[in-house]
Amino acid sequence: MNARATARRRAPMALATAAVGALVLAGCSSGSDGGDEKGSSFEYLSLAENTAIKDTFTALGKGSCADEEAQAPLKVTTQPQASYDQQAQLLAGQGALPTIFSGGNSPQVVQQMNDAGQLVKIGDELEDLDKSDAILPGAQSTIEAIYDGEQVVLPTEFNIEGIWYNKKLFTDNGIKIPATWDDLNAAADKLESAGVTPFAAAGKDGWPVTRLVGNYLYRTLGPDAMQKVADGEAKLTDADYVAAAQAVADLGKQGYFGESVGSIDYTTALNQFLTGKAGMYYMGSWALANFNDPKQNQIGEANIGFMPFPEVSGGAGSSSQLAANVGTPLAMSEQRLDDGAQAWLGCIADNYGAESLKDQGVLSGFKVNGDVGDLPPLTRLVQEQAESSDETVLWFEALFDPKATTTSQTNAQRLVTGDMSPEEFMASVQGDLG
Repeated sequence: MNARATARRRAPMALATAAVGALVLAGCSSGSDGGDEKGSSFEYLSLAENTAIKDTFTALGKGSCADEEAQAPLKVTTQPQASYDQQAQLLAGQGALPTIFSGGNSPQVVQQMNDAGQLVKIGDELEDLDKSDAILPGAQSTIEAIYDGEQVVLPTEFNIEGIWYNKKLFTDNGIKIPATWDDLNAAADKLESAGVTPFAAAGKDGWPVTRLVGNYLYRTLGPDAMQKVADGEAKLTDADYVAAAQAVADLGKQGYFGESVGSIDYTTALNQFLTGKAGMYYMGSWALANFNDPKQNQIGEANIGFMPFPEVSGGAGSSSQLAANVGTPLAMSEQRLDDGAQAWLGCIADNYGAESLKDQGVLSGFKVNGDVGDLPPLTRLVQEQAESSDETVLWFEALFDPKATTTSQTNAQRLVTGDMSPEEFMASVQGDLG
């Protein structure tokens, strides 16, 4: 352990704990989980609904991280997702955060803890361990975009997003892979003329539609488009931002989402694509589990292609800037960072990527070291895309508060059905942002 790491472990946390306590619960206890327990275990607080991370940690403890498990045994507790953020904030206010824990439902929870000095600076710790290259550049870019330029979480997933397309339908209709937004519209027009729904989209859920708005903004205004809104340098009601909503609304006006898009949910849209009823489907790589399941995928995995969201002519963004997220990120408590926790962190950095991919079929934001066996072709394709991506962009609502997120996703179906104008849609969201 180097001198900088040692000094950081000995730094008093009273001020940071008090700061988070003030943010979270007035009058809550400032007591920790007990100095006698520090280092006795590697405690992980998990979302109850997410078993993949727990299972990967357990497998690592029995295999590649057996020495670390002997030094600091893994101890898992769970909390339902619906109440997770409140529980994490309560523990922060009490100075009782576990060694490692899921980031929760809102990035704001982790950001508040980090601002109060309660979290391990993951990037610094990996540098101390000479493992700065353990995180894929694209995943690191995504983390820094979410958490104000800092690498303060571990990426248990690295989901890239883009447009999946039916290769046979493209070939049958003489469609080349669209490189620009105009090309995409031309492809949609050919599919619609052939009696095929151009885009499968879950308008009822909202977010698959707002993903398109966000991507259009990133392609026209550049990768900092939504950060400018978050910083107050731009508003969604500005003409360039409204133009993005207009572009997506026009897809609906042309009938490119098919009939009744406002009543279509996630499962129905997925089924449309996998049964050959839709030619294109914007979605993240988490859908690979469905694509690789022959019972669901009636068009065959060899018939599915992937393309990044296309460029907009004259725009400041690039199709190389893939939209991405890091799934359920993991943060670590500065107060609990001792030798055992640091050893676990080093082992996770080296082995999580391969273990997650091999046993869970989940692409993480870690580099894959070691043999993972034969991967399905689509999984291999996404892995190659993820490993080659250096810069990513976020989804439309990534920097919104919960109220603005709900407004955006609730009104998305009205945007593409023509019940709400692009100006009204953007104004409704901006009104919640202030």
